[in-house]
Amino acid sequence: MDQPSYSGIARFADMVDSLNENVGRAISWFTLLMVLVTFLVVVLRYLFNIGWIAMQESVTYMHAAVFMLGAAYTMKHGGHVRVDLIYRGLSPRKKAWVDLFGSLLLLLPVCGFITWVSWEYIAASWSVWETSQEAGGIPAVFLLKTVILVMSVLMVLQGISQFLRSLLRIMDNTEETELEAGD
Repeated sequence: MDQPSYSGIARFADMVDSLNENVGRAISWFTLLMVLVTFLVVVLRYLFNIGWIAMQESVTYMHAAVFMLGAAYTMKHGGHVRVDLIYRGLSPRKKAWVDLFGSLLLLLPVCGFITWVSWEYIAASWSVWETSQEAGGIPAVFLLKTVILVMSVLMVLQGISQFLRSLLRIMDNTEETELEAGD
């Protein structure tokens, strides 16, 4: 009897992984830009006595984007905190169970909660086209706050990808059988 094909599930997970990979790589350039802008702010301020609030605020915007939009990329690459002391020694199938339950019971509910509690906060900001409170600041605080929602959506998508990949690994006995046969 043939194995059922799960190519549609894997293709969806690949699309999500590709999305978060591209977002993470693109947003990583903000780290270099933050260093350059910070350097420019310091040089302008201390050598020329010139200061631009918008330039200073742009570092905060980029910092928020790097951490919030890079979260799903970091998750995709296994960079988030977990109890590696236990996880490291598990078989691939047991790791898949941990990832499956972690996604289902922790990640997805937390991201759902973040979306729920931030929705009105973000909507209120958009309704007034919230701007910086500082004179000469960036007139787009509503965009900065929207990053919270985008982060949550990207994390949910990556969580679904992780859940699906874990499910496929659990349902596929070939890898563990090959590992056991090689022992």
